Amino acid sequence: MTPTVSLLLLLLLGLSRAHPLHDEGNEDEDDVDITTRILTSNNATDEILLEGDLLAPKTRNAMKCWYQSCQWKKGYNGLVTIPFTVSSQFTSWEKQKIDSAMKVYHSSTCIRFVPRQNEYDYISIENRAGCFSALGRVGGRQVLSLNRQGCVYHGVVLHEINHALGFQHEQTRSDRDNYVKINWEYINPQNAYNFYKQNTNNLNTPYDYTSVMHYGRTAFTVQYGRDTITPIPNPNVQIGQRRGMSRWDIIRINALYGC
Repeated sequence: MTPTVSLLLLLLLGLSRAHPLHDEGNEDEDDVDITTRILTSNNATDEILLEGDLLAPKTRNAMKCWYQSCQWKKGYNGLVTIPFTVSSQFTSWEKQKIDSAMKVYHSSTCIRFVPRQNEYDYISIENRAGCFSALGRVGGRQVLSLNRQGCVYHGVVLHEINHALGFQHEQTRSDRDNYVKINWEYINPQNAYNFYKQNTNNLNTPYDYTSVMHYGRTAFTVQYGRDTITPIPNPNVQIGQRRGMSRWDIIRINALYGC
């Protein structure tokens, strides 16, 4: 092997290690739904989580978020500005992935994520053990965790940001029994609370199987391959997003924040 060829191979090897061999359009997300990624990553966390990836509130009842002051504030310019910081533990490539997800909101809603200056309320994006977020604005520094080993995927980032904006999981909405059947026999009783219906504000929008906030079929299953959630009346409807926000996800953000 000539010195030139050897040098070229070393350069290629270095590049492959510096940049993971997947991007927004090729993340193998078609093979694994978002909530499966999230719940798998969260097996390693010691945090007290509701519904798999919602931080248990310390000062308020998160499930009543819709009726409390947990929305981010809109400015006089009509924009909802949300300050954020990103941990230095993330690589430049990972920061680009996070930035790309944030720009989805910039292009389709009145939400604007801006680097924090000295604002009191802000989102702190950190590399903790798992993928999770608080529900809505909680006040002060609030952690949004994106573990580097399993959470820095476009759809997962969108899912957790939507929680931070105040959105719950789709299958817990108040009218879900008209659209999905919960198969309690395949859910550990200790995990049953993750499937309880909530008194949600549905913003006059239809149930959305394609929502980025919808669990996959086998979330929390105790028997491999068995569905915990089955769409009705058509059990073959696809649930469990892999890519990003649906049309209705965007409509709801705009409705909630008056965009």
